[in-house]
Amino acid sequence: MSVKIGNIDLGEFPLLLAPMEDVSDPPFRYVCKQNGADMMYTEFISSEGLIRDAAKSRQKLDIFEYERPIGIQIFGSDIEHMREATEIATEVNPDLMDINYGCPVKNVACRGAGASLLQDIPKMVAMTKAVVEATHLPVTVKTRLGWDDNTKNVYEVAERLQDVGIKALTIHGRTRSQMYKGEADWALIREIKKNPRIKIPIFGNGDIDSPQKAADWRLEYEVDGMMIGRAAIGYPWIFREIKHFFKTGQYLEKPTIAERIGVCKTHLEKSVEWKGPKTGLFEMRRHYSNYFKGVDHFKEFRMKLVTAASVEEVLEILFEVAERYSEEMA
Repeated sequence: MSVKIGNIDLGEFPLLLAPMEDVSDPPFRYVCKQNGADMMYTEFISSEGLIRDAAKSRQKLDIFEYERPIGIQIFGSDIEHMREATEIATEVNPDLMDINYGCPVKNVACRGAGASLLQDIPKMVAMTKAVVEATHLPVTVKTRLGWDDNTKNVYEVAERLQDVGIKALTIHGRTRSQMYKGEADWALIREIKKNPRIKIPIFGNGDIDSPQKAADWRLEYEVDGMMIGRAAIGYPWIFREIKHFFKTGQYLEKPTIAERIGVCKTHLEKSVEWKGPKTGLFEMRRHYSNYFKGVDHFKEFRMKLVTAASVEEVLEILFEVAERYSEEMA
């Protein structure tokens, strides 16, 4: 059975790339798409920023044909501003609009946006309705189980948001007060999926970091698909590995050093192309150690990579890495 969001056909059991601040920009999305992500989202975008025409918010609206299907994710605390931001984002022609009711970080949640709306369900419903009415695109929502352990209200949230017209719901299996600590609890996600009133696709998110876990949880929690976030950072191969495991029950070989270097180079090229040499190079620094996580004795190269002052210098260092590790493999 294919999973559909509006008329977007995502195939059977899609794997979605989570929207992550300062991570899921176009260069990162490019390498995830190449490695099997079925649907992706922009970094979350402030509705206030879009209305003020702030350069940083505007730049996050950049989407490319090869990324489709792609959703633009917005957040905010003012219903009227969310409506306006939806109209602005709709103009760049994404495949869907997504609302963030899950972000736990202070400067979002304490401003009355993101996960803080889990404390005010009527406002969340009104805001969602405003967004749905402001666009012809399908609207989806990402949220958490609740604000804290005493207020896990996502069961009610799912019904009420479906009633005002959302087309899919992604649930992160933690409360806001848990932030990213402890283990994600998917039991409540399963209950929502089993609720006979719920007709829209339900995606699970939180702690999917291996093909085995993805396969086990697919069976155990009966969701329609999974959203993967932190496990894809520096490891876009997670999508193809999970898909291969679903098909065959076998683990795919881990990426070789050559493959790691190849994807790292592609990411760097796209980064420089999109942000310009200075910012593109600087913002890649946070990714190098992730691409080579677990590689023995990589520390000296990591130090060189994060201090390299030009693209040429980075490429030289990556060439050295290739030389060093091909000798070791020989």
